[in-house]
Amino acid sequence: MPDVAVPPSADEQRLYDRVAGHVARLIEQGTLRPGDRIPSVRRMRGQMSVSLSTVTHAYRLLESRGLIEARPKSGYFVRDAAIRVPLPPKASRSNIRPLRVNVARLSRRLQDVLASPEVVKLGAAVPDIELFPTQRLNRLFSQMLRRFPDLGHRYDVPLGYPPLRKEIARRMIDAGAEVAPAEIVTTSGASEAVYLALHAALQPGDTVAVESPTYFGILDKLETLGLKAIEVASCPQTGVDVDAIERLAEEKRIQAAVIIANFNNPLGCRMPDAAKRRLVEVMSEHQLPLIEDDIFGELHFDSGVRPNALKAFDRDGIVLYCCSFSKTISPGMRVGWCAPGIYLETFLQAKIALNPAVSIAMQSAVAKYLEIGGFDLHLRRLRRTLQDRARQMAYSVHQHFPEETRATAPQGGQVLWLELPRGFDSVQLFEEAAERNISVAPGVLFSPGDRFRNFVRLNCAIQASDRVEQAIIELGRLAKRQLAT
Repeated sequence: MPDVAVPPSADEQRLYDRVAGHVARLIEQGTLRPGDRIPSVRRMRGQMSVSLSTVTHAYRLLESRGLIEARPKSGYFVRDAAIRVPLPPKASRSNIRPLRVNVARLSRRLQDVLASPEVVKLGAAVPDIELFPTQRLNRLFSQMLRRFPDLGHRYDVPLGYPPLRKEIARRMIDAGAEVAPAEIVTTSGASEAVYLALHAALQPGDTVAVESPTYFGILDKLETLGLKAIEVASCPQTGVDVDAIERLAEEKRIQAAVIIANFNNPLGCRMPDAAKRRLVEVMSEHQLPLIEDDIFGELHFDSGVRPNALKAFDRDGIVLYCCSFSKTISPGMRVGWCAPGIYLETFLQAKIALNPAVSIAMQSAVAKYLEIGGFDLHLRRLRRTLQDRARQMAYSVHQHFPEETRATAPQGGQVLWLELPRGFDSVQLFEEAAERNISVAPGVLFSPGDRFRNFVRLNCAIQASDRVEQAIIELGRLAKRQLAT
């Protein structure tokens, strides 16, 4: 005779509801946030003075309501859908008028604010040091110097440290790009790589298509090199409008494009592969250089494989691929690289003129770390941490910022992009927050055309703490006060 399910008694049902209601309130109040682990079944049994089966049934009830989820061998966690977060920002629009860039003064002001050790660094897209494998890197660095005492005192060749270029070429396979070590040039971070790529491929006065919004570090470089920018519409989910770039190329209004296809800073979006392929084809057809900043490419939040780079679709060598280990291994070691394609010789010439050699000691430590393994395990942990912190920050923004505030749901990277109501002045918020030892990145920094004044970028790769939570609360209070007056 088959088993027949016996419905719980009234007393049992009350116990299930009591446990489930307790957890649900913790989620609603924000004590438990997206990605947080729920107390184990045994721990909850002790806290609530009930049986294991009661807690198990209560957790299954919460699962059925979509509030929590079970993860194999890990326990129960708060689901994303259990927490209300702001709606996403609206897509931007293109501005086909070439603009002279003028962000350097405000960019420098932000750097001055960030220089203070007392400041809560919500304005810098830099992960906390505790997220990096610093102890292991320090040991490798020491071992290399003991074995080769002169390593830190010799000039490197312009192309860079051969063992590191070999490891980089191997890792670029994961990004879908087949690049030989001899086609890679190491640099002092991705920032130098992008600067040299612009210098190698363009002339002063040329016009460059950029995403709208785009990383202000790119705009800084355009301004320094005497280049103009055209802002191209970008969607917070799928990235830059390829049709708009194609029209600009056909009309000969641009001489290049600079794109962050994987997890745009500040939108956190990823271009679909079909759009990446078409963008490369458009630029190749018109024989225009395409400079790719892929610094966040390894920091995807889904459980799938690493997303393809634009370089994966480059058959003619027109993509100048720039990247570094600053967001994944160590920002201070300043180890980056460029695969400049057909611009290799002019890129090398520019590098020799500006900075002919990167520290061999730093390159050797990174190369050894990549060689001996452990990097992929570190990346998996880092991705989970960044994803959880992005969710938590979005929830805090929903709790404390003005009700109309919108926020991105980044697919990777480490930043959150907020849209506040029209009339809001993010520069005013920036200055008021700086007086309170809180840094934010005002939206106007991310546009050559003084757009996004009512937008703010926040750093999610900062250690969760009461001080950070209080900073979010204070920013929300300042924003509400500004809108009220």
